[in-house]
Amino acid sequence: MGAAVFFGCTFVAFGPALSLFILTIAGDPLRVIILVAGSFFWLVSVLLSSLIWFISVQVSNKNDSNLQYGLLIFGAAISVLLQESFRYAYYRLLKKADEGLATISEDGRSPISIQQMAYVSGFSFGIISGVFSVINILADAVGPGIVGVHGDSQYYFLTSAFLTMAIVFLHTFWGIVFFAACEKKQLWHIAGVVLCHLVTSGLTFLNPWYEASLIPIYILTLLMGMWAFVAAGGTHHNIRKCLSCRRQESNQVMVYSALQVPNDE
Repeated sequence: MGAAVFFGCTFVAFGPALSLFILTIAGDPLRVIILVAGSFFWLVSVLLSSLIWFISVQVSNKNDSNLQYGLLIFGAAISVLLQESFRYAYYRLLKKADEGLATISEDGRSPISIQQMAYVSGFSFGIISGVFSVINILADAVGPGIVGVHGDSQYYFLTSAFLTMAIVFLHTFWGIVFFAACEKKQLWHIAGVVLCHLVTSGLTFLNPWYEASLIPIYILTLLMGMWAFVAAGGTHHNIRKCLSCRRQESNQVMVYSALQVPNDE
């Protein structure tokens, strides 16, 4: 039973992310590099926020439960702000790298667009965040023990897996919107991403009242997905073409005058 729960929750949490990685990232070495580097940036941000929270706990009254709960909320807020700060730092780094790639390329264009960088960087933040948030829960799912014996929710592992899946998607959408806002200097959009991240983090404090946390988080995921689609340049015309499986006709004309036929020997 423990193995079934473990594998079931693992595939719920990371199944869609694994599919996206295989289909859109794994085949491109440059995207894999951006993915790994983005994960490192997220890890550094969490390390700093953990250090701040640890110091604040050490200098406070550990016997005051209300104070400790408040410090936990404070630590979560600091973590969100640091994550978004490092997202901006990563955007600046990728922007410089993009300019360098365009300089050394033969046609003067970068081999990867800023939209693709935004997607991969957001995905990297999401996947490493999901791994860190659910890895201990999955380890406990193997057993021994049965969830709910002492009156706790028996859906703890399953709701944690669905929450992790939502977090992966949210980080991906946040990355797309954030990079697009930085490109267009839309400060309100950046503030909207940070606010959505803070709200999502705050909703997790409603657990184990899962209906009050999981449903709003998935509503936010749907809304952020639509926002990211628009920010990436998507339109209803693109949706119609995708659903009808039509390919856009190319208007380019190939010139063959430079081609030479090899001499017969």
